[in-house]
Amino acid sequence: MRWENLTAESRHDRAADAALFGADAVTTRTFDTPEFRGITFHEVRARSILNRVPGASRMPFEWTINPYRGCTHACVYCFARKTHSYLDLDTGIGFDTQIVVKVNAPELLRRQLASPRWHGEHVAMGTNVDCYQRAEGRYRLMPGILAALRDHANPYSILTKGTLILRDLDLLKQSAEVTDVGISVSVGFTDTELWRTVEPGTPAPERRLDVVRTLTEHGIGCGVLMAPVVPFLGDEPAQLRATVRAIAAAGATSVTPLVLHLRPGAREWFMAWLGQHHPHLVRRYERLYADGAYAPKWYQRRITRQVHDLAEEYGIGPTRAGMPRRIRPPEPVEEPEESGPTQLTLI
Repeated sequence: MRWENLTAESRHDRAADAALFGADAVTTRTFDTPEFRGITFHEVRARSILNRVPGASRMPFEWTINPYRGCTHACVYCFARKTHSYLDLDTGIGFDTQIVVKVNAPELLRRQLASPRWHGEHVAMGTNVDCYQRAEGRYRLMPGILAALRDHANPYSILTKGTLILRDLDLLKQSAEVTDVGISVSVGFTDTELWRTVEPGTPAPERRLDVVRTLTEHGIGCGVLMAPVVPFLGDEPAQLRATVRAIAAAGATSVTPLVLHLRPGAREWFMAWLGQHHPHLVRRYERLYADGAYAPKWYQRRITRQVHDLAEEYGIGPTRAGMPRRIRPPEPVEEPEESGPTQLTLI
């Protein structure tokens, strides 16, 4: 396993002295409990936790925090699978069962936020692997991370499939009182059979929509990233309608569709899964993704148009860039002064 060569930069830009952590900082553990059986955790002490997004990225943010590498959600399409190859780890089963845990993430983040070189830029979480995957239930890194961001009034956003985010509801509310906080839950479909095979380690879509409902009830606006829309398995008009209807019923502030993309690492694993579960679709996928990781523009536009039309029908819309999720205190209500009788009029 190659720990020393893992850096925050792309593999082409790595410097030998820029490793995120060294082999002497790694502790490997297994836990003989049902929820963690077959999973190995590599506990590391990271040297940096604020990661700059490469300039060529399509992401609409510049900084991320990733307290974990690898993910027990085991989504067969996960684009982050390729990152495990940087450690000479398998991008298939290894990605699902070999989890790197940056155990010093909260204290390291607090120190980096206090640095005069940090200027309070927006930080995105959950954009590589889910920070509320099962491991978070044991390691509890997010409360310290959220507290550090709150104490520095640093804006942030979270994307998750995990219901464990509700554990940190109070911290989210406290953060939203001092800065902009964006929360999005990923729900690409509500089809139970599809969920069980393509996202086997995640909470059911209905439970994720319960998270949206709960956050909304507590005054925290929550959008839904409708991702991925899976071609030929989750893109029928009736399926799209059922998903958008459920998202609207949960009280989501927005819905933004994203068609499945298959980057190297994820592509091989997904296509192997497709050949096992839906062999009749293999040729169709090869044609649809013949030009690269992304579905053709005409297909993406068709799905986006259908979802946006449904969203408008159900009273929700796409996320707008920079949309705040701030909880604002209620305006004080002025008591009217007592006076004599008031003449009532009908207009």
